Amino acid sequence: MAEPADPAESAGAAEADGAGGATAVESGKGPRRIGVLLVVAVLAFLIDLGSKLLVVARLENHAAIKVVGDVVTFQVIRNSGAAFGMGQALTVVFTMIASAVIVVIWRIARRLYSLPWAIALGLLLGGALGNLTDRLFRAPGVFRGHVVDFISVQHFAVFNLADSAIVCGGILVVLLSFRGSNPDGTVHQQAEKAAK
Repeated sequence: MAEPADPAESAGAAEADGAGGATAVESGKGPRRIGVLLVVAVLAFLIDLGSKLLVVARLENHAAIKVVGDVVTFQVIRNSGAAFGMGQALTVVFTMIASAVIVVIWRIARRLYSLPWAIALGLLLGGALGNLTDRLFRAPGVFRGHVVDFISVQHFAVFNLADSAIVCGGILVVLLSFRGSNPDGTVHQQAEKAAK
C-alpha cells in the first residue's frame, strides 16, 4: 500500500510542474521559421544571380542605360571591395566575413520562431550568398572574384541587388532589436521578467 505523499513534496512537485508548464508555454511559440528564412534567402539569391547574369550579358562593355534621368543608371562595374565599392584591397577578407555571416545566421536559425527575424535573416543570408558566389566563381579567381555591381545612383555608389538585400535585412534587424524582439520569438522585457 502506497504511503500518502508528504504535503511539502506535493507542493514542490506542483511548483515544478508549474515551472515546467510555464516553460512549455513559453517554448510553444509556434512553428520554427527556418522555412521562411530559406525561402526569402533563395528568392533574394536567385533574383540577384539572375540580374547579374542579365546585365553582364546585355550591358557589360556598353554605354550606361538611363533609368531615372542621370540620377539612376544601369552600368556594369566589377567590384573587388565590399558593398558600395568600399575596401577594394581586402577581397579575401570580405569573402571570409561573408562566409562567417552565413555560418552565424545558420546557427541562429536553429532557434528561430519570429517571422520578422526570419525575413531579416533571409535577406542577409541571400545577399551574402549572392556576393559570395561572385567571390568564388568570377574572375580573377577563387576567393578573389570581383562582384558585379550595376545600379548606379548619382552622388552615391554603384551596387547590386545582393547589397540591397543585405542593407534591408540589416535595417530590419536593428529595428527588431530596438523593439526588444528576439529571434526565438520572445521580447527582452518578457525575458527579463522570466529571469526574475
